[in-house]
Amino acid sequence: MRLSTVILPVRRWSEGGQERWQRAEELGFHAAYTYDHLSWRVPFRDGPWFGAVPTLTAAAAATSRLRLGTMVTSPNFRHPVPLAKELITLDDLSDGRITLGIGAGGSGFDATALGGEAWTRRERADRFAEFVPLLDRLLTEDEVTAEGVYYTAHEARGLPGCVQRPRLPFTVAATGPRGLRLAARHGQAWVTTGDPAANESGTPADSRAALARQTDALEKACADTGRAPDTLGRTLLTGFTPDRPLESLDAFVDFAGRHAALGFDELVLHWPLPGTRFEADERIFERIATETPAQLGSAG
Repeated sequence: MRLSTVILPVRRWSEGGQERWQRAEELGFHAAYTYDHLSWRVPFRDGPWFGAVPTLTAAAAATSRLRLGTMVTSPNFRHPVPLAKELITLDDLSDGRITLGIGAGGSGFDATALGGEAWTRRERADRFAEFVPLLDRLLTEDEVTAEGVYYTAHEARGLPGCVQRPRLPFTVAATGPRGLRLAARHGQAWVTTGDPAANESGTPADSRAALARQTDALEKACADTGRAPDTLGRTLLTGFTPDRPLESLDAFVDFAGRHAALGFDELVLHWPLPGTRFEADERIFERIATETPAQLGSAG
């Protein structure tokens, strides 16, 4: 079991932003991620919100061991060709510490920021099915030419490629059959926030049952694509299920054990933010980071 954190990009770098990333490394987290949005839901939408790629660039310079990444990037305002160039650069600047969390995106928040209509769920899935394989090629091949329905690359150069070989790892967010097959084909890990219905009105037991169904569907997707299920990592982005794992060390250890039994090998905790759904006692949060790994058999 690995423990990681999400640091939302809401602080100026000179006013606590840098210290959060450095503290994440000091606490021994496996990785620190940030959201890749132009803006996000209330109460964040009308407040400070910084870009993911510059933030990760600065975090790479401010740390030396901590893995870094997005949780998650989507096609909502990204194109595979410039994204690939930015990721290759980030991987170089961090000396091979970047993980790309990637998902199909949603219909709100930044989906209409570029002035168009929000895509339907079907169109988001169609775009994602084209986006991920093309990005995979752009990060592994020296030159790519491809023409799709939504995304085109013409003699796009990928030199010198990623520090991590054959490319930096993908953690694919998915719950439906098509997305899960993409995770099985292209992902080094899969990530979920749980089941929306169980998160909204269910109990912790309901949530775990829904997660078990998701992991069963993931294993079916692996079987359909010829992937050994135990070669695909399983990440839970916490903070959305009905559980309250940050209330105490005991609550977290129980939460982690129950989800490890479902096959999850990475838990991602939001860094506490007062006045939001991610509010928590930062002292307990730091104790969880430093004291529970030994109990969970965590890998660094």
